[in-house]
Amino acid sequence: MNKQDMVEAVAKKLDTSKAHAGEVVDLFFATDGIIAGELKKGGSVQLTGFGNFLTRKRAARTGRNPRTGKELKIKASIVPAFRAGKGLKDLVNKVKK
Repeated sequence: MNKQDMVEAVAKKLDTSKAHAGEVVDLFFATDGIIAGELKKGGSVQLTGFGNFLTRKRAARTGRNPRTGKELKIKASIVPAFRAGKGLKDLVNKVKK
């Protein structure tokens, strides 16, 4: 599912226009949306039964250019992450009979 598919699904579920549904999707998932804004502040977003959006620190490390084999230094960084909640894990792993 891509963003357009999600907008169409939201529009159908809420019985609203695609323009309004697009605003709703952007409200949460855009780079200036609620989730990204909270992660930028160093916080996390916890959705019970679904999962957690959080940030993780990556230490500086030495990498290797695959083309030349030359070593290079990779700076420390903070990366966004998602950890699925129990409800989502159970739903995905449910065995079909």
